[in-house]
Amino acid sequence: MNQPIRVTVWGENFHETSERDRDAMAKRYPDGMHGAIAAGLEKELGDAVEVRTATRDQPEHGLTDEVLNTTDVLTWWGHARHDEIDDAIVDKVHQRVLGGMGILILHSAHFSKIFKKLMGTSCSLSWRSDDDAELVWTVSPDHPIAEGVPSPIVIDQQEMYGEYFDIPQPDELIFISSFSGGEVFRSGCTWKRGKGKVFYFSPGDQDFPVYHHPDIQRVLANGVRWAAPVQSSSLAAPAVRNMVARQFTGAKINPEADKSGEV
Repeated sequence: MNQPIRVTVWGENFHETSERDRDAMAKRYPDGMHGAIAAGLEKELGDAVEVRTATRDQPEHGLTDEVLNTTDVLTWWGHARHDEIDDAIVDKVHQRVLGGMGILILHSAHFSKIFKKLMGTSCSLSWRSDDDAELVWTVSPDHPIAEGVPSPIVIDQQEMYGEYFDIPQPDELIFISSFSGGEVFRSGCTWKRGKGKVFYFSPGDQDFPVYHHPDIQRVLANGVRWAAPVQSSSLAAPAVRNMVARQFTGAKINPEADKSGEV
């Protein structure tokens, strides 16, 4: 893309505002987790991106037609309020991904409606909320998402996610993680859905300041660049095409063939 990548950072914005969590969250993420993710992308990518944020508690969850129609890559973090997301909004995001919009699914958004719709599986996994340490190992060092990323990334404090992770076989496996309890996890996976690219990346629990980690910020920036559509002007999901006229009449090209339409 010759123009800046238009990124919308979507956040559930529940822990930031809940009575139980808001004081601790204000210390870790004074601008919210979505704010920290957005700031990291701007730091890493500079003028190559235009970043805005959207949250669950805004009208239409912040994902109006105007916002979605001007988004090249959407990042999605959710945890405690998956069921509150309007199915109509999920359907619009899904269609936009099929049309070519990239999407980054972050940490506990593995249980989000949009990820489960894209994957077609339960997306369940093993977990432990104790204070674990995580090592994120690069298993595809030549992939663009791994560019400039050390192996392993060392995260001193993080929630444990472990196998079995009920997802379709990834098109590409970029990272696997190991934890201080001995568990392992496919922590960085990609898929194509329609014309769109999907990147799941697991580090980023709300109880730890993971999105301030410079190596995590680099992964997310690389993910945005990888997921961005080549052309943003034609983001429409593939449609059934009614081939009204035959391409050939006898041995000659039929001039009427290009008048076929999509339905």
